[in-house]
Amino acid sequence: MKIVIINGSARKGNVLTAIDAFQKGAAAGNDIEIIQPDQLHIAPCKGCGACQCYKGCVDKDDTNATIDQIVSADMIVFATPVYWWGMSAQLKQVIDKCYCRGMQLKGKKTGLIVVGGSPVDNIQYELIRKQFDCMADYLSWDMLFQKSYYATARDDLQKNMEALEELENIGSC
Repeated sequence: MKIVIINGSARKGNVLTAIDAFQKGAAAGNDIEIIQPDQLHIAPCKGCGACQCYKGCVDKDDTNATIDQIVSADMIVFATPVYWWGMSAQLKQVIDKCYCRGMQLKGKKTGLIVVGGSPVDNIQYELIRKQFDCMADYLSWDMLFQKSYYATARDDLQKNMEALEELENIGSC
């Protein structure tokens, strides 16, 4: 299975730790690619609608190559820190640009990993989950998991053996 992980964090911290644990579990028998939006040149969606006529974004940047990676995946894992009660701008920008080929994302297996600096019963996690629930309903995604973790210091998740084991087990399924 081809798994694409979109890393919505520009830092080498807790989100990357979560991705590494998931990837460790998923490594056997899967082709895994990680998309780093902070290292790409992707212009914000202009809402021009031209992409619906031409089957791709009109921007001459990394959008179409990135969306090609996502569309070709059997499974998409979205990973994000919490930024102001929502997903990071880096992840949201990639999702916005998926509009150009959104219907080709129908029926995908997906997962969500969220790491924030507040306890997981805080509303910020619920807001992010609900946004992904809406996308999943619209695109008939098979949402395999939605996991949220509380971590404030850059290495907090590394110290949470239970969370790392959980992520590795999710990846191995």
